[in-house]
Amino acid sequence: PGAMMIQLTSRRAAGRISPFLSSRVPQLRSNNHLLQRFSAAPFSTIKPTSQASTNKASQNPLGKYAVPSRYLQPHPNNNITPHIASLVGRDLHLRPSHPIGIIRSKIQEYFASLSSSTTDNTNYKIFDAEDPIVTAQQCFDDLLIPPDHPGRAPSDTYYVTDTKLLRTHTSAHQSQHLRSGVDAFLCCGDVYRRDEIDATHYPAFHQMEGVK
Repeated sequence: PGAMMIQLTSRRAAGRISPFLSSRVPQLRSNNHLLQRFSAAPFSTIKPTSQASTNKASQNPLGKYAVPSRYLQPHPNNNITPHIASLVGRDLHLRPSHPIGIIRSKIQEYFASLSSSTTDNTNYKIFDAEDPIVTAQQCFDDLLIPPDHPGRAPSDTYYVTDTKLLRTHTSAHQSQHLRSGVDAFLCCGDVYRRDEIDATHYPAFHQMEGVK
């Protein structure tokens, strides 16, 4: 299937299609104007949606996974700090007045409109409230990331145990949805990487991706 990745950050709240994916899925390039519009528009012109429409796709209550003790396990391979544990499950992308929540909702509304399009007619299922703890199999093996890839190292990834970790990308949920028979979906959520904090990096950020 084709794929599209949009990265959302609280500093810029900008959409970005991966050049790698865009070059391999030509039809996504035609949608790039949409993402550029979100990126360029000042927040004052992007209006919050209603609580009902923002949380329509998600049936989980806000903050369901905001339980630090889930991530601070007494395991020898656990490298999650109390600060990082406190960031998990804030659900900024589901909050109707937060910049990330506003953009997520607008993007979902756009893809929902494609279900009635004469050129696309695709019904994208929404996944935006999934458990941020995934397995190494989901996050790496199912995506054919080699065993020696630096992204697997504890210096790059937050491990809960030796086999469970905080997702480093929303792609960690791709295999489970494809195996369940869903062939077109959007997945949005908070992701975590052990980046050094600077003007453009923070260990907690958000991604949204589409698969078709």
